[in-house]
Amino acid sequence: MAKSTLNELTAQELAARVMELRRDLFNLRLQQATARLDKPHRMRELRRDIARCETRMSAIRKGTASKS
Repeated sequence: MAKSTLNELTAQELAARVMELRRDLFNLRLQQATARLDKPHRMRELRRDIARCETRMSAIRKGTASKS
């Protein structure tokens, strides 16, 4: 997920995106537990995307969000 994409989203859209990413991560963890996980690198990507969204939401809440 690109930084420019995150900058265009509102706080509500970011929250919805985080929920979606967390749901996907949960499903991947279930697949991993049943040894059916095809793309293990996807878990790392999802965790990082969640962190990016959470960081952006924090910046919006603090009022330090920039448009660059």
